[in-house]
Amino acid sequence: MPLTLCPIGEENIIKRIGGKDDVKRHLENLGFVAGSTVTVISEMGGNIIVNVKESRIAVSKEMAGKIMV
Repeated sequence: MPLTLCPIGEENIIKRIGGKDDVKRHLENLGFVAGSTVTVISEMGGNIIVNVKESRIAVSKEMAGKIMV
């Protein structure tokens, strides 16, 4: 399921990253790689704040939809 559907506070493992090559590369540079854990912290103003690799990152819902857990 996409990251946008994950409940807040639940730890999930990233299965794959979808989208075009440049989008995949951008997300991987932020720490979103298959096999790593990600936790949704909150949703604010169309963005989702997540905890990945011990960093808090805000991604748009569009980008979060490309992250499958």
